[in-house]
Amino acid sequence: MPTLEIIDRLGEPRVQGCEWPHCKAEGEHRAPRSRDEINSYRWFCLEHAREYNKGWNYFDGMSDDEVEADRRADTVWRRPSWPLGDGPPTPEQAHAFWRGDYADPFDALGGNKPGNGSDQDTAAEVSIDGDVKRALGIFGMEPPVTVDEVKTRYKALVKRHHPDAAAAEANEDRIKDINQAYQVILSFLMA
Repeated sequence: MPTLEIIDRLGEPRVQGCEWPHCKAEGEHRAPRSRDEINSYRWFCLEHAREYNKGWNYFDGMSDDEVEADRRADTVWRRPSWPLGDGPPTPEQAHAFWRGDYADPFDALGGNKPGNGSDQDTAAEVSIDGDVKRALGIFGMEPPVTVDEVKTRYKALVKRHHPDAAAAEANEDRIKDINQAYQVILSFLMA
C-alpha cells in the first residue's frame, strides 16, 4: 500500500503518523474528527482506525428529535426545502381541476380550458355523455356543477318528491329517477 505523504511548511514531504497516543505507525487511514467537522480528518494506522470507528457514533449526544431532524435533512441533501402547497389536494379539489373549475391568469394552457377567463364556449369543451346530461336535466342543472351544489339540489328534490312526504308532488317513480340521477352525477364528478 502506498504511503501517504504530507508536505510540511518547508515544502519537504513527510509521512503522516498515526494520531493514536503512543503509536509510531504510519497514519494511512482517515476518520472524521466529529459530527460538526465531518470533512476534517484524523489519521490512523489500520488497527487504530478500526478501533476509532468502533467507538465513533455520529448521533452521540443528540436527542431523538435532533436525530430525526438530521435524518430528514439528509433526505433533501441538506438543502432548504418548503412545502409546495397545503398538502395533497382533496378529492373535491382534484375533481374541480378536471371539471375545469380553475383559473389560468397567465394563459399557460393556451386559452382552451374553461375557467381561465377566455370567451370560448366552456360547455362545449367539457365532454358529458347522454346519461349525465339526462341526470342533470332531472336535477334542473347545467354544467359546470360542484359536488356541494348537487348534494344541496338532491336534498331539496328528495324533500319535495319523497313518497312519505305530504306534498302533492310525491311520486315513487320520480324519487327513483332522482336517486339514480344523483348516483350518475356523483360518479361523473368523482371519476
